[in-house]
Amino acid sequence: MNYPAFFDDAPSIKLYDPLGDFLGAFDNGEVKICYYDCVKLSGHSCPTVASAFLMTLVGLKELYPDTLPQRSQVKVTIKEQKDNGVTGVIGNVISYIVGANDESGFKGIGGKFGRNDLVRYGESGLAGDIQLERIDTGDTVTLSSDTSVVPGSAEMMPLMQKSMQGIASTEEQEKFKFLWQERVKTMLLNDSLWSKIIIIN
Repeated sequence: MNYPAFFDDAPSIKLYDPLGDFLGAFDNGEVKICYYDCVKLSGHSCPTVASAFLMTLVGLKELYPDTLPQRSQVKVTIKEQKDNGVTGVIGNVISYIVGANDESGFKGIGGKFGRNDLVRYGESGLAGDIQLERIDTGDTVTLSSDTSVVPGSAEMMPLMQKSMQGIASTEEQEKFKFLWQERVKTMLLNDSLWSKIIIIN
């Protein structure tokens, strides 16, 4: 399966998964989640998916400065309602990475390893877009994203409109795809921009 090469160059997130360790899914329970995994989950690569990935990356580094983050041990609180704009996409990416879910999530085994009731939407009083909370310590980090820090090419939207209308040539369609992914690439590979894209509130 072919995909943009920068997917492999993007940062990855390493975590300890206690359930995966217990059931033998991962050696020593260690799991690495790449941007490409989140693309497969979402079905596309875009600034929203990239910003959700980066918010999780930055937030987990804040919460776990000296140890691997633990999946299913992080609560996720999201300011907007799930059905508002791209909020559901953001929530799906974050919850996938940290091993959390709403009431529909895995209920655990013998009172351990549960992943349900760890995601809440519609918390309008939140200072940022999302909040991550360590269950074991109660430490929290609140984050927001600003994808406008990396603007798209001026050519991109006209090409997108032509492609949507079915009047773009093959060359124009390919150029649109390239420009779209170049923006995502810039977000993911230029770590000097992360502090501007991702704001710790």
